Amino acid sequence: MLIVEGWVRLESPGEVDRLRTAAIAMMTATKSEEPGCLEYAYAIDLANPTLLRIIERWKDEAALTAHFATPHMAAFGRAMADAKIVGASIKAYSGEVVRTLMES
Repeated sequence: MLIVEGWVRLESPGEVDRLRTAAIAMMTATKSEEPGCLEYAYAIDLANPTLLRIIERWKDEAALTAHFATPHMAAFGRAMADAKIVGASIKAYSGEVVRTLMES
């Protein structure tokens, strides 16, 4: 399993609002159309409304690679190209060992 975690800092909360529709479309298409996607979510940081958090889990490297070639990824890339981004960091991690910390 691969885990993708990161953040994108936008110039203003207005930028987050402007990207909301594209982000929701991206999450919806990824979850419903990509069988190798185990989880895919964006969230606004509670302490910083200009910080968009990213969390993804993929079955394997092939699933993540296929994700980058999808039409919805291209559409989201176009939306992000116009965004006023201050900084970003997104990394992929191997998730070979999984331990449950909380569950209900």
